[in-house]
Amino acid sequence: MNKNIENFIESLLFASGRPLRLSEIRSILENEGIKADLAEIKVGLNNLEERYAESSLELCEVASGFRLQIKKDFTHLLSSLWTENNRLSKSLMETISIIAYKQPVTRGEIEEIRGVQVSTNIIRNLLERDWVKISGYKETPGRPALLVTTKTFLNDLNIKKISDLPALPEKEEISSKEITETAEINLEAS
Repeated sequence: MNKNIENFIESLLFASGRPLRLSEIRSILENEGIKADLAEIKVGLNNLEERYAESSLELCEVASGFRLQIKKDFTHLLSSLWTENNRLSKSLMETISIIAYKQPVTRGEIEEIRGVQVSTNIIRNLLERDWVKISGYKETPGRPALLVTTKTFLNDLNIKKISDLPALPEKEEISSKEITETAEINLEAS
């Protein structure tokens, strides 16, 4: 394999600011006159993964493609670089957890599970973060919106698909506290 292709792939992932699919990488390379088939790109990604094995970076495949990121062992060092408060409220965590595990779900169904009203600000915050989207409308009076999680949510949790979330405990009814704790563990790990 051409070592330059590996370096080209690395530069694309480093500069993109978002995950890139194999087909996107190939398309960008072809636009620059660089011939590479998907197998060569995959080999390049594997080589990058090996190259980063002993560094603070890692190549990660998430729902939207591949990205370079800081390994979890080093994330605690970075908190002083970000002044923005990224703390998530307990009610937001409960809401996104319910959506993730029960999707598609309406606001009324979330309120029924939580036992309290869901703030409009929470839904707005989740929509602005691009963690949820409206997938349609339930065929009931009032036609409430059906909420589902997005690829951005999966990317931020560092998982490929929703089935990669940990299984919920086997119980008749699960408390919102347990759902929140499971989600908090996953978000802290990402």
